[in-house]
Amino acid sequence: MSKSRIDEAFQEKLAKDQKLFIPYIMAGDGGLDNLDERIEFLQSCGASAVELGIPFSDPVADGPTIQNAGLRALKNGTSLSSVLQTLTGRKTERTIPIILMTYFNPVYIYGIERFTNDCAEAGVDGVIIPDLPLEEERLIERFLQEKSIAFVRLAALTSNESRLAEIAKRTEGFLYAVSVTGTTGAKSSHSGNVKGFLQGLKKIANVPVLAGFGVSNADQAKELGGNCDGVIVGSKIVDLFHEGKRDEIKSLIENSL
Repeated sequence: MSKSRIDEAFQEKLAKDQKLFIPYIMAGDGGLDNLDERIEFLQSCGASAVELGIPFSDPVADGPTIQNAGLRALKNGTSLSSVLQTLTGRKTERTIPIILMTYFNPVYIYGIERFTNDCAEAGVDGVIIPDLPLEEERLIERFLQEKSIAFVRLAALTSNESRLAEIAKRTEGFLYAVSVTGTTGAKSSHSGNVKGFLQGLKKIANVPVLAGFGVSNADQAKELGGNCDGVIVGSKIVDLFHEGKRDEIKSLIENSL
């Protein structure tokens, strides 16, 4: 369970000229007892990996859909500790890479070294911390490296070229291209400069580039994926799970690839 598993899983698909699709789900939304089954369902639909959100009371990067999912998860008593314990229980049976998305505050409270140790024990393959800037990554980077957990970085449309180059150089597993400005959430369209942004990242990144934030249907996924290696879909997947529309989740993933 490591960054190498992300590399192997992604390269296997890319070598077949397939696009990557990473669905995002909020851990504990619908109950932690459903988490393993949801991960298995997404894998059966063709997901390349699963991005698993940790609920937090002040989610600055999230739009209303994921904020509400986080509130539901918190009301269910979900915590970083309980999520890692749940993942540990099925670690040996799980083959799809798991990318944990968490804000830094829960990690800091949990204990940084304890967090990376428990992530490794739980079979977590990568970590995304959207509110931790490059300048402060040293707080956790060494501990992730010691456990061979990929530290996935985000590249924003608003970043300048030198910063994007540094992010592209340092990211592991893949480069998360934020294809909209603002928070997460399904969007009806993306701005015209996203195409050039994604193509530019492809030129400087040594790992796959995936576009996320604002992808809500298969047409958008294909449009964005045409300029990079695939997409990450969050709010739409969260909504469809909440509404019990699993057939639509399956269709979205299959038609995006």
